[in-house]
Amino acid sequence: MELTAVMARVAIVAVPLLVAVVLHEVAHGVVAYACGDPTAARAGRLTLNPLAHVDPVGTLLVPGLLLLMPLLLGTTPFVFGWAKPVPIDPRWFRRPRLDGLLVALAGPGTNLVLAVGSAITLGWLAATMTEATPATRFVANLAAQSIVINCVLAVFNMLPIPPLDGGRVLTAVLPEDAARVLNQLERVGIVLVLLVVLNTGILSRLVRPVVAWCYALAGRMAGQGVG
Repeated sequence: MELTAVMARVAIVAVPLLVAVVLHEVAHGVVAYACGDPTAARAGRLTLNPLAHVDPVGTLLVPGLLLLMPLLLGTTPFVFGWAKPVPIDPRWFRRPRLDGLLVALAGPGTNLVLAVGSAITLGWLAATMTEATPATRFVANLAAQSIVINCVLAVFNMLPIPPLDGGRVLTAVLPEDAARVLNQLERVGIVLVLLVVLNTGILSRLVRPVVAWCYALAGRMAGQGVG
């Protein structure tokens, strides 16, 4: 495969993945700031500069290996990653449980908004472009990949196990005694999540209908046309 083609394939995944993980973390920080917590702002993390959010393992190593495996081994493509979490200090929250809930929902909610926006873009391209060009095909592929990446991030992060956002949502709505018990899982939670995801296929089953809904939205837009 030519180097240009390889770089294009990498960019089609890397660009929407980077946008998705950076905006996910910035959203947490922005909502925390609105709820009274200046920790992320003081750490310089309320910025769209990706360098401030890069995690060497989650943003570079893991996605890079997942991108190379299909090219080298012919395996089924699957790309996942994460950015460096923004620092949050709940002691600043004016309404601790409600504010904690809003902060937790901000990241996955942003990914869902990005997925819907990407679906609208894909549908608009299909409705308005009478003849596909390399540029429009590239943008359409970016939008299609963005749908999948953002749906995966939203669904994965809403799994109800700490330290994922879904675990923090559950902690915010459970009675305090139950929330304290659930918080004890935080140290081993990510290991538990990975074991479940890698051995059950539950993530793909949960993501599939969300992706299908986004593609259906793109299809409706394309069918209706514009103007």
